[in-house]
Amino acid sequence: MEAKAKKKHYFIALVPEPPLRDTVDDFKREIKDRFGAAHALKSPAHITLQMPFHWLESEEHLLEICLREFAAGQVSLGVSLNGFDCFAPRVLFVKVEDHLPLQQMQSALKKELVSRLGFPEPHRTSNFHPHMTIATRDLDESDFKAAWEVFQSRRFSASFKAGSLFLLKHNGKTWDLFMEFPFHGRPVE
Repeated sequence: MEAKAKKKHYFIALVPEPPLRDTVDDFKREIKDRFGAAHALKSPAHITLQMPFHWLESEEHLLEICLREFAAGQVSLGVSLNGFDCFAPRVLFVKVEDHLPLQQMQSALKKELVSRLGFPEPHRTSNFHPHMTIATRDLDESDFKAAWEVFQSRRFSASFKAGSLFLLKHNGKTWDLFMEFPFHGRPVE
């Protein structure tokens, strides 16, 4: 008798190096300590390119091949962060400046996932708005207002070089950086 095929939960993102990742995680810890919302701490600081999806664990190699080949054609890009914003009434995030290069990358990735792996409509990310979440679904509306008061005028700016794509995998409690796919493309001169 064949064992039941196991599907796991994954998503695809750009992830900054540890010093910046730690700084953004500090914002998440502040929100947890002050407002009791800890859900955003379940994943490292990141910019989602493909929302979470289920995939057969036995077919991870297909994801790996697709993402490795896609990343090989991508060029490293600078990502600038400046201040905070929100999707009321639950989400607070670090603002990403200059969305166009990220939107272009996300659009190309979406086409690749559809054409090579047959991603169905529910798995496709739409209305892409690059950001780094610091508070999400477990922040209730009254705490959201108080947290937004704290962060809306707070100054923060940083930048990082996105030189890899990451596949994150859920371990049952949190998201792990599962595989990294470096960009090898050459910038247009």
